[in-house]
Amino acid sequence: MKTVVVYKSKAGFVKKYAEWIAQELSADIFEASNITIDEIANYDTVIYGGGLYAVGINGVKLIIQNLDRLKGKKIVVFASGASPDRKEIISEVMNNNFTSEQQEYIRFFYLRGGFDYGKLKPFDKVLMTLLKWKLKRKEELSPDEKGMLAAYEKPADFTQRKNIREIIDYITS
Repeated sequence: MKTVVVYKSKAGFVKKYAEWIAQELSADIFEASNITIDEIANYDTVIYGGGLYAVGINGVKLIIQNLDRLKGKKIVVFASGASPDRKEIISEVMNNNFTSEQQEYIRFFYLRGGFDYGKLKPFDKVLMTLLKWKLKRKEELSPDEKGMLAAYEKPADFTQRKNIREIIDYITS
């Protein structure tokens, strides 16, 4: 089976996971802007990874808008974000990004990534600064919110190679 890993990464966490997955599966790997849907359609297994931003998966439209061209293939989408891996987060991300019909064809995984304010582009820095201000105005913060505020000062990286095991097992089964 020919496998391709396609990714879109802003801060490097998704890229790291994509590289690990490609190594484990001896798959081809491309940054999303460097491959066309025509090229992707030549593979039996398609793995797409994107960063998670306000429950939206960065660049996943490449897969969703071309799902009809990818039917009959094994399709995996993974997202990476700073939030801990929780069922309610995974469910919210799936339902926000994929219709119930699309979920029949796409297997979704969440891989905890991290947060590095220094690696953000100016527009993303503005958005994250607004979030920081919003959090600082709250009277009570959840542990996740406290961790997020701390990550503005000291980057947080929760990536671990073992996190890809479920994806590898699914692809090789």
